Amino acid sequence: MPAGRPSSYRPEYCELAVELGAQGKSLAQIGAAMGVARVTLWEWAEKQPEFAKAIARARDLALAWWEEQAHIGMWESPEGARLNPQLWSRSMAARFPDDYRESKKTEITGADGGPVKTQVVVSTGVPAVLPAADELV
Repeated sequence: MPAGRPSSYRPEYCELAVELGAQGKSLAQIGAAMGVARVTLWEWAEKQPEFAKAIARARDLALAWWEEQAHIGMWESPEGARLNPQLWSRSMAARFPDDYRESKKTEITGADGGPVKTQVVVSTGVPAVLPAADELV
């Protein structure tokens, strides 16, 4: 018999997880509703195949819920229906990164595309060319 406290897992938690996922709830919120931490959800999922399926379904449903909220919120309507360009851009980049990803690339090269040359410069604070004595007066 394994040592430790008995699991607080209940088969009805499968249905609860799916219901909460359909409302857009996170795993932290699902765990809180069950009175456990997220790590406990993962432990239960490792031992209970039906719970693992329920958690996977809950996560998919939560993602779908949030995507629907973004879809609805993508349209502004103070002056009539108008697409929110920032939200549209972020949504497209997240959904279709190969087509809409914004990327910046910085390359440092030397003259004519050659390698970067480094040079050590030692500064003593003394000018390289001293003024003539008569210029000092």
